[in-house]
Amino acid sequence: MSHALKWQPICPQLRRVQERARANRDERFTSLAHYLTEAALLRAYRGLRAKAAAGPDGETKASYGKGLKHRLKRLHIRLKSGTYRATPAKRIYLDKPDGSQRPINLQVIEDKIVQRAVVEILNCIYEVDFRSCSYGFRPGRSQHQALQSLQTVLQKGQVNWVLDLDLKACFDRIDHAALMAVIEKRVNDKMLLRLIRKWLTVGYREEREDGFGKRQKQQRGTPQGAVISPLLSNIVLNEAMDRWVHQWRQEKARGEVYIVRFADDAVLSFEHQSDALALQVALERNLRRYGLELNQAKTKLYRFGRNHPPTGPGRSESFDFLGLTHFVGKDRNGRYLVKRKTARKRLHRNLQKIKVWCRKHRHRPLAWQWQELSVKLRGHYAYYGIRGNSRSLAQFRYQTWKYWRQCLRKRSQTGRKDRLTRLLNERFILPLPRITHPDNWLPVNPGYLLGRAGCGKAARPVL
Repeated sequence: MSHALKWQPICPQLRRVQERARANRDERFTSLAHYLTEAALLRAYRGLRAKAAAGPDGETKASYGKGLKHRLKRLHIRLKSGTYRATPAKRIYLDKPDGSQRPINLQVIEDKIVQRAVVEILNCIYEVDFRSCSYGFRPGRSQHQALQSLQTVLQKGQVNWVLDLDLKACFDRIDHAALMAVIEKRVNDKMLLRLIRKWLTVGYREEREDGFGKRQKQQRGTPQGAVISPLLSNIVLNEAMDRWVHQWRQEKARGEVYIVRFADDAVLSFEHQSDALALQVALERNLRRYGLELNQAKTKLYRFGRNHPPTGPGRSESFDFLGLTHFVGKDRNGRYLVKRKTARKRLHRNLQKIKVWCRKHRHRPLAWQWQELSVKLRGHYAYYGIRGNSRSLAQFRYQTWKYWRQCLRKRSQTGRKDRLTRLLNERFILPLPRITHPDNWLPVNPGYLLGRAGCGKAARPVL
């Protein structure tokens, strides 16, 4: 019921697990640990990022690969005998755009390998259970598919109100007992459950000048930076939000209700304002059962749809989702059209990064700078190059060219502005804006796209 490709495991034995999970949605799997074979550990090792930061032991993927066969064999023996122990992670902090810091746990290579192998097993079960409205951190799904689904809903659905939801520190607040209770509905393998509990509670150590500090146990939340954390978060959010919203709109909604979620960011579209207000209150109460809470500063209800004028009093408002601003406009024939452009905050943040980069590397050879800036621009076009966003792409390219020229002029006090401008415009030409995602909304009914997301009279019975 979705435009996203269905994920299929590589291992034939795991495909049988997926087929069994699809055939019986209520079955509990009691024997899964025997799929943690040496071949599964080898696949997990090959799937790790080569340039990922090292854990507390300083081991990288390249250094662990020396004597790989022998190491994986010993790891497999420890898993079978039950002597495998998770290692406390190294805690670092990354700066966020709002000035706060995001805690990241850097794990040892062996923990990453085992977690990736467990994720491969659990995906066979939960990719069947996850609803099609979820797009974050799932194999075969991306941000652009979520954006395309949302635009289809806004363009073709009966939408008059949009509720932009954001969870407060989702990864840090998940209740461990509630998480394990959700997992045990489908998985009853004691070894896998014991491994998951180890990874949740093993904690971390703060890095200090004289080494590492005392181990801090993690009382709640999933460790950010761990390989298994995105899957565990999706399991909780699928139960706390996706399934709950689907059941609520079947039983209590007066009109159409649609949901598109990417990780902890979700956009719900409504036909009636009363449904939006009632669902927000009920959803907040339901999220508390899992230790989650809505971020009231970022959660807001917007007027949006064809029944609100694009200008004047009571006009449709705009909102941001996955770095793009959605707003109401008109096509060439004057008909209702959902338009998108690069969000102002994202555009400003990316330009500031370009400005800092140009200042830092302005004394490097000009040809090298041109190549590096071209790579950055192509990466920007690859994500923001959606249909109708040409003006924002052109603005980003012009501002990048402008910052680059300003920094190059400060390399010398005798440089000529007209000569430098001619050199950048004729020889070192930055890549022109390019639409890399020409597809618009999908040629299907939005209810079909999101797995019968519609909630009217025809959708009230349980399907």
